[in-house]
Amino acid sequence: MYIMNFEKLFEESVLDFRDNFINILNLKREINKSIHLILSSLKKGRKIMFCGNGGSAAESNHLSAELIGRYLKKRHSIPSISLASDQSNLTAIGNDFDFSQIFSRQIEGIGKKGDVLFALSTSGKSPNILKAIASAKRKKIKVIFLTSEILKKNIKVDCLIKVPGNRVDRIQELHLFIGHFICKNIENNY
Repeated sequence: MYIMNFEKLFEESVLDFRDNFINILNLKREINKSIHLILSSLKKGRKIMFCGNGGSAAESNHLSAELIGRYLKKRHSIPSISLASDQSNLTAIGNDFDFSQIFSRQIEGIGKKGDVLFALSTSGKSPNILKAIASAKRKKIKVIFLTSEILKKNIKVDCLIKVPGNRVDRIQELHLFIGHFICKNIENNY
């Protein structure tokens, strides 16, 4: 079967990914800061809460599972939860309150001072993510926000990681790489 322009499209995609990937080298300081925030929280007996919508929800579940289960080596479970994983919570809160509160309401219930909220959003504009960040800040929970350069304003968080790219798929690919790198460092230093 012939796929029109396959070689050209494949090469363009690989080169686009490579260019965006190289540009995350400029984010070393923020990524390192996020690792330190998480490790400091964990060493004080706190937990990491992940949240995101759509593909970012899947990445939230994925990254939390890397810590609860294992990433690359057998070790004790690391306290982590994805706020995007409980269908009953998500649908009850969305129905009884509002979809914009699906994460903030969970943070109200289970978030503790000193925890870390690791929020993922390709656009940085999702109302439920912004409300989750606000709820976390009220509870003195540290916030890491993994987003993209699409976000034009700076949001008050403890660590803002804005990856390059203007396509959702490229942004999410970079988010997963950064998330895996953070998990590797947590696993090796916890």
